Amino acid sequence: MAISILHIWDTAGVASILSKYLRKCYNVKSDVVNINTLDPFNITAFYYGRCYPKRTLTTIKFLVKGLNYKIIHVHSAYRFVKYFRRIYPFKRIVMHFHGEDVRCTGWDNLKQIIRQSNLILVSTPDLLEGAPDNVVYLPNPVDIDHFKPNLNLRREKTALYFLKHQRKEDLKWTKEIVKQYNLKLYIHDRKRKPIPYSQLPPFLNSFEFYIDPSYPHAVSKTALEAMACGLKVVLWNGEIIDKLPEEHNPFRVAKKLWSLYQEML
Repeated sequence: MAISILHIWDTAGVASILSKYLRKCYNVKSDVVNINTLDPFNITAFYYGRCYPKRTLTTIKFLVKGLNYKIIHVHSAYRFVKYFRRIYPFKRIVMHFHGEDVRCTGWDNLKQIIRQSNLILVSTPDLLEGAPDNVVYLPNPVDIDHFKPNLNLRREKTALYFLKHQRKEDLKWTKEIVKQYNLKLYIHDRKRKPIPYSQLPPFLNSFEFYIDPSYPHAVSKTALEAMACGLKVVLWNGEIIDKLPEEHNPFRVAKKLWSLYQEML
């Protein structure tokens, strides 16, 4: 069987972007399946992935679909690993952690999942703390075809803050930053008013600054997307970045992942 990849779940759209650039760079079969309730911003649908309703039979559909792929790349939903391993003992399984899946569970409680996986990835460097030696950091990719600067929309001296975790200290810190730079603050609750992924680039481009306190200390994917749009992104340590770091270039990330796939086979 030629190399083919099935991505299970689409945390923050990472699976969709990896799938897109793997196809683009290596012309491989790379598909994404997700659950409707986990795609409030319609990211998976934007990339033509398949979203299923959240039902018991959905898990069975995922497992059956895995038959046609050589690599099964699981994002966050680590409970799937044991099922795929039992049904397909000779397939290559990748477990990709994206944040809360590790922070809430702890590495010590993930030993069985790690043993059953052929490759373990994390999407932010802070997740390497306390991780087994074989865990690999794969930077979050940003779709630079989708996120790019549009200066015609830019409003000077404006700052955007997305409510996250409802942490009062984050909002307090944000207001201090806004005061320091004499900015007009716009607070948006993405849970109450979701912004479709297709509309996120023009929305971001209408601001000059993006505030990313990020608890814990890891650059959020939205902050990276804001950087790709050319916004000045203020991080938790006060650093300001207005250009997407090269490690998050999707072509570079796809190349690294392809290399890891090759080593695993």
